[in-house]
Amino acid sequence: MRKILVALSGGVDSSVAALNLRNAGFDISCAYIKTWINEEESDLFADCPWQEEIKHAEAAAKHLGIPFEVINLIKDYRERVVHYLVEGYRNGITPNPDIMCNREMKFGVFLDYALKEGFDGIATGHYCRRQENSNGSYDILEGIDKNKDQSYFLTFLKQEQLAHAVFPIGHLEKTQVRQIAKENGLPNADKKDSQGICFLGKVSINKFLSQYIEDKPGLIINLEGKVLGKHRGLHHFTIGQRKGIGIPSNTDYKNYVVVAKNYKTNELQIAFDSIDVKELYTKTAKIRNKSFINQTINQKTKLLAKARYRDPSVEIIFTPTPQGADIEFIETQRALALGQILGLYEGERLLGGGVYY
Repeated sequence: MRKILVALSGGVDSSVAALNLRNAGFDISCAYIKTWINEEESDLFADCPWQEEIKHAEAAAKHLGIPFEVINLIKDYRERVVHYLVEGYRNGITPNPDIMCNREMKFGVFLDYALKEGFDGIATGHYCRRQENSNGSYDILEGIDKNKDQSYFLTFLKQEQLAHAVFPIGHLEKTQVRQIAKENGLPNADKKDSQGICFLGKVSINKFLSQYIEDKPGLIINLEGKVLGKHRGLHHFTIGQRKGIGIPSNTDYKNYVVVAKNYKTNELQIAFDSIDVKELYTKTAKIRNKSFINQTINQKTKLLAKARYRDPSVEIIFTPTPQGADIEFIETQRALALGQILGLYEGERLLGGGVYY
């Protein structure tokens, strides 16, 4: 690949990715992917950082002397990611919009756009590595910086997407990326990393969901069924949540935590956080919607897995089933919420994953 379109977010990682490709002699252009907020919605989501991000992205591209454009993919994003997010919360599960954004948008619609415009592939600032194998297939490896590794977010990518993907900073530590940015005078060298859901920025998930899902108050109960209070809507909570429940803990040593959401009775069940709470701690899980990046696993196998982003890899026994797979964790896991995604690994190699159900 020689002609690359870089997805420039406005952050330091994608800017250094563009810098590295430029210095390596690639023919590159940069594009900011606008996925959220039409002009008429700016007041409603005043804290959404898209305008600031475009300015940062454009300034970085200008500094590097690289062509820059803004690509409006709002319609596709609403259909492919926002709908998935809202319906997930509406139906009582905990979706992962960042993983869906990568599969459907960056390496979906954006990649299609790049190929149509004559580019050979796209580059992003993900902390991960692409490995080309002797048989012409591709694997995703964890980033060298294990504290920043983002391979988990690429769990649902396919070979045809990886064939056109470049990850120019996966071999670097975050501190090295910052240093490269400073040495080259990038205007966003000291810009803080973005936090939270991929498109919301500072906008809280509850504020966002309030525009789509009407509150439906119900009871908060403990494991014995005793009523402890009222909640304003089950979609505001996720399994394992400690803060914002609205029920004060009565001890300095234990805190209440969400252990279940019953949509039939509209009850939120909470308990004191303890490994003895079987509703919260488990060594088994089931996944469906299996997706493999390269090699499909069709037999009982010992693997590594990440229960969620930022979690360390843990040993599991993976047993395929007609519906997906049964997962046995060697170590007890906390708060595996329906709808979350399990990433499957073999050493540093990301194999694929599936959705808890």
